[in-house]
Amino acid sequence: MGIVRRRIGLSLGADICWPAAFEALIGQMGPIRIGNDEVHLECERTTVRPFSLRETPAYDLVVDRLTHWFHTQREWVKQLALQGVYVLNNPWAVQSMEKHTSYVAMMQLGFPIPETIMVPPKEYATDGDWTVTVRKYNRLFDLGAVGRSVGYPAFFKPYDGGGWVGVRRVTDDATLGEAYDASGLRVHHLQAAVQGWDRFVRVVGIGPQVRLVDDDPDASLHNRYRTTPPALTDDQTKLASAMCRTINAFFGWDFNSCEVLRANGVLHPIDFANACPDSQVTSLHVHFPWLVTSLLKWSVFAAVTQRKKNLGFAWDRFFAARDTELSLDEQIARYDAIASELLDAERFAEFEATHFADLDERARAYFATDEFRRVVREKVTALYPHHEIEDFTELFFERVQQWRPDGATTPA
Repeated sequence: MGIVRRRIGLSLGADICWPAAFEALIGQMGPIRIGNDEVHLECERTTVRPFSLRETPAYDLVVDRLTHWFHTQREWVKQLALQGVYVLNNPWAVQSMEKHTSYVAMMQLGFPIPETIMVPPKEYATDGDWTVTVRKYNRLFDLGAVGRSVGYPAFFKPYDGGGWVGVRRVTDDATLGEAYDASGLRVHHLQAAVQGWDRFVRVVGIGPQVRLVDDDPDASLHNRYRTTPPALTDDQTKLASAMCRTINAFFGWDFNSCEVLRANGVLHPIDFANACPDSQVTSLHVHFPWLVTSLLKWSVFAAVTQRKKNLGFAWDRFFAARDTELSLDEQIARYDAIASELLDAERFAEFEATHFADLDERARAYFATDEFRRVVREKVTALYPHHEIEDFTELFFERVQQWRPDGATTPA
């Protein structure tokens, strides 16, 4: 029997809590036997440094949390991917698939996306050829007519996302004009609001694993994600999960979240290009252990089995599966079959059953420790004023304890 080592790198920014929990749990894992090999796992945080374009990769897998904005690490992770390292997520998909592309693609697949129009920016740069191009080819347009064609209320928001930065709810021509006048150089979408919705669900996908979280967008951040499961029917739960897997597999995202509104029994995806999803205990609380253990399972599976990262896209397969005669549920089920294949769902399930039998027990023990409480406190300290640190540390720690009786793999 041969001794094999697999190294997992964590490419981090401001993350505090989930890496600490991830490292603690992976440190408790013994070797994994695959065929004639005994695989030992190592995990470390990557650093930013000069690097040769010919250097030999030091990792078998990297969990990336930086390439959507930190350019040095973006290029480093691209290099790793081209050298055969498994990276979460596909860095080219993270860089190029902004909200606009994701909306258009899912519209082509028949998802019930609200009416959306791209609006040219209010202002332009004045250097180079900008002035000539704008004067020669930009046409005046009636912004109010655009708003009325979409319908009010609507959301005026940057086409490439950005964590709700610059998002404005507009209710008439006047408020749309105010939002446009304040938008500066950024290109925006105007998207119709989903009327009469009664449920807001955040769907988190990690590999083929999915968790549905009941979302209250009007609540403060620490209460936004409810501790109880979303009140969806079984069919709606299945559909939301399939939508998430389809989107993730389509864009090559192993780790992504989708926002879905239910209105009149129909699930409307409204935001689903979130390939660096919220992973903090201070917002996820009771859902946090699921995220950590699911990310660990998928990362270990991909590293140990040396799963190959598909750097291309299977878009033609999804588009070929489009059939306008099918109901939405039937169509999404067809896409989900493709997605589950691309995400190795069957092989992952077998690996999970074989090699993670004791993970729930170890996770339940870890998330009750003083060590984890200190991790929660460190995260709270980074976000909250001094006089609130103790109260919010206890709040989030106790909410995590609500998860413990059911274990890491209990569905939401």
